[in-house]
Amino acid sequence: MDINWFPGHMTKTKRKIEKDLKLVDAVVEIIDARIPVSSRNPDIAKLITNKPRVVLLNKCDIADEKATQLWVDCFKNNGIAALPVDCKSGKGINQFVPLLRKQLSEKIDRLKSKGMINPCMRVMIVGIPNVGKSTFINRISKKNKAVSADRPGVTRGNQWFTIANCLEMLDTPGVLWPKFEDRTTGEHLAFTGAIKDNIMDIELLAVRLLELLKELKPPMFISRFKLEDVDLDNTESDKLLEIIGKKRGMLISGGEVDRERAAIMVLDEFRSGKFGRITLEYPEN
Repeated sequence: MDINWFPGHMTKTKRKIEKDLKLVDAVVEIIDARIPVSSRNPDIAKLITNKPRVVLLNKCDIADEKATQLWVDCFKNNGIAALPVDCKSGKGINQFVPLLRKQLSEKIDRLKSKGMINPCMRVMIVGIPNVGKSTFINRISKKNKAVSADRPGVTRGNQWFTIANCLEMLDTPGVLWPKFEDRTTGEHLAFTGAIKDNIMDIELLAVRLLELLKELKPPMFISRFKLEDVDLDNTESDKLLEIIGKKRGMLISGGEVDRERAAIMVLDEFRSGKFGRITLEYPEN
């Protein structure tokens, strides 16, 4: 299943990010804690290498806690400050400003030595679609100014927000890249909702997700669909979708399973964390 979604406005956004980097002192990159590799845009990563950075591993409440800590350590070992957060609940958010100021401490001290009592800092928020940038800004600024939604492609223009005393933040639209390096990247992005469902075969996508869930065997997934009596190792994922749809009573005329409805339900419940804390990508070392 080859997945790519790169609307024309994303090219324009990438150029604007490159242009606006000179306006900011640091970059805050928000990624999905469940897929820390796939949710990092390599094109943007190349653009921001010369700026101090903070990586926020969002949605940490539905990612495996131990895996998230491994990622925090991995980023730290590569000289990048990282912080697990959940933008919806606010978990970890209060640690963000102190961590950011620590990353900018050299510049702040340098400006203070020149007579600036409380130097103002500007930061840019970057990330792929639907990773939680607008939700983060609304949480950190304690205002509902940034438009947010549980679907990709909502933010279309760059917007400035004041988030703390002498700290301003530039929000940018989510940007993917024109061609994913492998099928797994595209699938992981699709599983987590970073790509619009209406451009994909939703049934096939759900079947591919079930392939992973069969291997991981999350206890909450098994109990939620009452799959204790199903031999997951020897059941085809396509058949498993049928079983799940039947157990949920998703039937159409003739007693057949409404596969599309079952597929949408499986994807929605995974994305909302109803199968428990699941991480799909781990550090190599």
